[in-house]
Amino acid sequence: MSEEPLILSDWYELVRGETLEQGDIFDACPVFRPPSDLPCPIDQNYESLEFTGTLLDVVVMSQSCDIAPCQKSDMWLVLFCPVWELSAAAKVNPFLASGFGKEECRRGHLPGYHMIDGCQDGKLKRGVSIVSFREVWSLPLNFVRQMAAKGGPRLRMRPPYREHLAQAFARYFMRVGLPADIEPFKSETAEKEIMKKLGALDEETRKRVLAAFS
Repeated sequence: MSEEPLILSDWYELVRGETLEQGDIFDACPVFRPPSDLPCPIDQNYESLEFTGTLLDVVVMSQSCDIAPCQKSDMWLVLFCPVWELSAAAKVNPFLASGFGKEECRRGHLPGYHMIDGCQDGKLKRGVSIVSFREVWSLPLNFVRQMAAKGGPRLRMRPPYREHLAQAFARYFMRVGLPADIEPFKSETAEKEIMKKLGALDEETRKRVLAAFS
């Protein structure tokens, strides 16, 4: 049985039990990746295929109504995205190591990533983190419910932060690049301000910023 959630902060509440919602964070969740050189067509002998299994922190991206116990749809998979603490994400993407990169992510200017706040509660303590939309996995709904029921307490993002996450996820997949855009309106004041900010950065950070926009 699920218990009533315990509110920890504006961002998070503490939950237990098998009831799932969008924004539930699972630590050390199993995910499975197919081989990068997966042959096509696939041989009928499926036993020869090897998947790589690993444990990662993930957040539920499926709509809460689709994974509710009383849901009427035929949904049987739960969608996840990985969650990395900011320090770990910065090792994979050096742009996130700079103050400028962190601020760009916080403002939502990096479509493939979404920044969420940290949590200071006991064993579930975690720093400011990054949800990456560049990898998406799914696991059977019944399996995830069992994992939730047998596991300990977990964090659940609260409204409107989980809806903000879902909006960023949708925006990443609906983004459109125009082949011929309208010419930008130049502002000498803005250019001077940017050059001033670049000049204030240390050499290494300046290189990372310029490389990210080159």
